[in-house]
Formats: sequence, C-alpha cells, structure tokens
Amino acid sequence: MRFMTAIAGAFLAALSLAPATATATAAPEEPGMSPMIIGGSYASNFPYAARLFVNGRENCSATKIAPTWILTAEHCVASAGTYTFRAGSLDQTSGGQLVTGTQIIKHPSADLALVRVGTSMSAPFSPLGTTSDVAVNQTVQLYGWGATCTNQPEINCQSRYLKVANTRVTSVNGSDYRGGVAIAVTRVDGIAAGGDSGGPMFASGKQVGVASTSDRSSRSNYTAVTRYRSWIQQYAGV
Repeated sequence: MRFMTAIAGAFLAALSLAPATATATAAPEEPGMSPMIIGGSYASNFPYAARLFVNGRENCSATKIAPTWILTAEHCVASAGTYTFRAGSLDQTSGGQLVTGTQIIKHPSADLALVRVGTSMSAPFSPLGTTSDVAVNQTVQLYGWGATCTNQPEINCQSRYLKVANTRVTSVNGSDYRGGVAIAVTRVDGIAAGGDSGGPMFASGKQVGVASTSDRSSRSNYTAVTRYRSWIQQYAGV
C-alpha cells in the first residue's frame, strides 16, 4: 500500500497511500473510525503482527515470519533511519517484544522487504502461503494499524489496536507499487489505509500478501507473497 506517494520522510511516506489502480502508488487505509481498518473490526487474536516505527514514530505494519526476520513492504523501509518493531502484540503501545532492525534486504523489483532484527522473537510466526491458497472471488483478511478515517490527516486517526477487514479477491495478477505481482481486492467490510502498508493479507489461514497500494475507499493491492517465496526463503529460510 504504498502509503507514501514519494518519500518525503519515512513517517509521512508510510501514512499517505497511492490509488489502488494497477499502477497505484499509495498505501491502503484502515477501515473506518467507527468500529474499525476504514471499516472492519478490531483483531482479537493475531500473534504474528509487528508494528513498525521509524526513529520512534509509528509508520507501517509488518509480520514476524522467523525468529530474527520480519516481512514488510519495501516502501516502508526506503529511507534512512532506525527501524524498531513491537512484535506479537495487538496494542502498538504495549506488550509483545520490542526489537530493532539490524539489516534490511529489499526485493529488487517488488514492494517487499525483509528486516533482520537483533533479538530473537518468540513463536508463533506468520505461516506463508502458496499460489493454491488464494483465488479470485475468495474472501481474505487484511490486518494493520493504519488510519481509521479519511476526513482528517491520517496521523490523527491511526489505530492503537490492530484491526482486520474482510475483502474479496478480484485478481491474483495485479501490480504493486513497484510493478511486482500483486493480489487485488475490493472492500467487503473494510479496506486498507495509510499505516497499513507492509501489513499482511491472510487467506486459508496463511499470509499470501503484503500491503502495497490502496485507494483508501474500496480497492487495495497486496504484493503476492505467494510469488516470491523463493526470495524470502533465500534469506529468512521460510
């Protein structure tokens, strides 16, 4: 969800998404402020979540996929800074583990990045899916700490608690922020927004996507983790 339209600071970058068209450059937004990712609801059990902070400021969403590896969007770690994560908590202000990134590996052509952290994280870790786990017309879930409103600056309505929204897959051959293969979805009860960038899409109980772009209204594109498993495994071993 390329929450940034250009990188004018890691924080603002991750908060402003581009439209979710095939060539969109904005990140998805979280359902509405009322109950929840713009719409959606609060997540009740999601131990894989990791909230990304840049220089201490809330920025993007992510997942822990191995003891020392976190998966997020490339555009979330595109600028210089100190990257820290609160991993394994639904509340971005407390609980879980606070870990610091020591190495960033960016995919050469897709909106994906792996961050190695200096402290081993406790299980469980996000299970990664394959192409057989997601299909057109399937209902999938999006998770993130992004904006819950569109009528004011997104920084003013970032969610303290992790949210989840149901969406429907419209294509498994879409395009992410960097031109990589993406899974395109349309809103069911919510959609991604600024701050949800880098967060996961789940289908069949597994992570199949990473938030790349969104129109903050009805459509989002998630980089297809299913198409880049060999790249992830090369570094993280999963």
